Amino acid sequence: MTRFYITTPIYYPSSKLHIGHSYTTVAADALARYHRRLGHETYFLTGTDEHGQKIERAALAEGKTPIQFVDEIVAGIKELWAALHISYDDFIRTTEERHKKVVQKIFKQLYDQGDIYKSSYEGWYCTPCETFWIESKLKEGNLCPDCGRPVEWTKDESYFFRLSKYADRLLRYIEETDFIQPASRKNEMISFINQGLEDLCVSRSTVRWGIPVPFDEKQTIYVWIDALSNYISALGWGTENDELYRKFWPADVHLVGKEIVRFHTIIWPCILMALGLPLPKKVFGHGWLLFGTQAEKMSKSKGNVVDPFVLIDRYGVDAVRYYLLREVPFGADGTYTEEAFILRTNNDLANDLGNLLSRTTQMINKFSDGRVPEPDPASDDRILSDLAAQVLREFQEAMDRLEISSALVALWKLVDRANKYIDEQAPWALARDPGRAGQLRTVLYNLAETLRLLGVALTPFLVQTPERIWDQLGLEPAQVRTLPWEEAVAWGGLKPGTVIRRGSPLFPRIELPKENGDSVAKEGKAQSGEPAAGAAQPTEGVAEIEYDDFAKVELKVAEVVEAERIPKADRLLRLVLQVGEERRQIVSGIAQHYAPEELVGKRIILVANLKPKKLRGVESHGMLLAATAEDGSLSLVTLDKPDFPTGMRVK
Repeated sequence: MTRFYITTPIYYPSSKLHIGHSYTTVAADALARYHRRLGHETYFLTGTDEHGQKIERAALAEGKTPIQFVDEIVAGIKELWAALHISYDDFIRTTEERHKKVVQKIFKQLYDQGDIYKSSYEGWYCTPCETFWIESKLKEGNLCPDCGRPVEWTKDESYFFRLSKYADRLLRYIEETDFIQPASRKNEMISFINQGLEDLCVSRSTVRWGIPVPFDEKQTIYVWIDALSNYISALGWGTENDELYRKFWPADVHLVGKEIVRFHTIIWPCILMALGLPLPKKVFGHGWLLFGTQAEKMSKSKGNVVDPFVLIDRYGVDAVRYYLLREVPFGADGTYTEEAFILRTNNDLANDLGNLLSRTTQMINKFSDGRVPEPDPASDDRILSDLAAQVLREFQEAMDRLEISSALVALWKLVDRANKYIDEQAPWALARDPGRAGQLRTVLYNLAETLRLLGVALTPFLVQTPERIWDQLGLEPAQVRTLPWEEAVAWGGLKPGTVIRRGSPLFPRIELPKENGDSVAKEGKAQSGEPAAGAAQPTEGVAEIEYDDFAKVELKVAEVVEAERIPKADRLLRLVLQVGEERRQIVSGIAQHYAPEELVGKRIILVANLKPKKLRGVESHGMLLAATAEDGSLSLVTLDKPDFPTGMRVK
């Protein structure tokens, strides 16, 4: 049985988490879900680091005890993880008794073997980072080199861990293995060690909010032995019930932000070396999700914090998860802007994936009586099946390298090719030729089967969409996550004759906010199908007009004689219409609902007396009439009697 143990850093409950914090945990969740989907026995740990001077001071400022202060914030963190559907197996709090006992055991063992000793300390200390600094590493003006805030001069009697004792051994290990990833973080840590490691202060007498040193209650164990030990205290190391530790340690990956790589790749491995315990297999230091066009780090003080609850309420949890996982190349920094979020959701989820499902199910309804057809056994069409096999290999290879964004890029190759396949094969044209019925059945089956496979492959990333895809294909939604992996991704799993259940769009398009408006976009329905929070509601009543006003609108019968897509405009078609003796060009935003070939020969209703207008550089002389349903589907207003001549006025 393959086992997989992944951890996120335990979050410091000093303020409300923003979308940048959420990135680490969503990424860890995707990796955990991926390994579970492969059938691996998986353990996913997250939690909160609740001790230290920062907490003590913040609680005092609010007139609360430290435990009251952290209890309230931890409840909010758990609420956010629930909203993001984080599938953790354990949530460890450093204030829990199970953690305290392990930390005290570690401290005493290191003291007994001489790796911890008592001394005095005098120097610079950064309270927000809870880090001691020698003067040579401070920024100008006595500022912390990590966070840039002022440091304090501190004098204290403390216990110290012999970090320097393990420096050479650690350096060799880092240089000879891929323990630290990506390579840029590895090089940073090698450089840091080569500058020389000093022994580490691991207790404070001036801080009371923490775990007491077991043999000296005047001293409180300092943050890094306390916080970092959660990765084994949660597994029961050093207790009578250490089954989880024996099963899952060493961790496969500690997933951390780049700002705390040093603690996880220098302090933590040295502690483990001193304890005689195996080191984690990998520490991956990812980048930050930055804010805005200036790419600033999100900060409450800068006022650029993006509340993930607001995003989830407006756009749905899967849109938020997809953006975080797709937009940030793993290991590098990414940037959040509302415009980028909306464009990514519209382009990838609404246009590409959602439109693929909508078009496929619509054509199965229209051309196959709502049932998945039997492909032609004589067909040699392997365009989508071969690509699906290749894409699934690339997807797994990328996930195994922790390259989540690359895994999604691989899957979208299949999404894009399937949409192109529809245009190439033109099922609407095949349906008009009885001699090509077998080809039509094969094309429709290939599209439906591609969507089935995509539903399976998307299960690590999206928490509602895979089920919705399978439901519309007529499959049991829950099985998208439970069928054995090899069976689920084998081509041909969709049984012919399955009755589809065409539903609402997966991701209705979102309108970009106006330049002079507020930062809230005008949304359609949220992903669940319920009205999005803050979405514009239908206006009660419609403004009445005079009959003479309506009489000014000239409606005429027109026939589509040419139709083509407009380059770089995913929603627009250029149509040439025959209107009596006149030929008229219009531009219409119906490309997501009708293929160009499907329109030629249709008789439509044209608003003929509109002023000309240019769209994407193409002049449009009029507008066609269409109806839009609540599910986002669109139907042209057409004539069913051929004896109505073009150019005839509609009254």
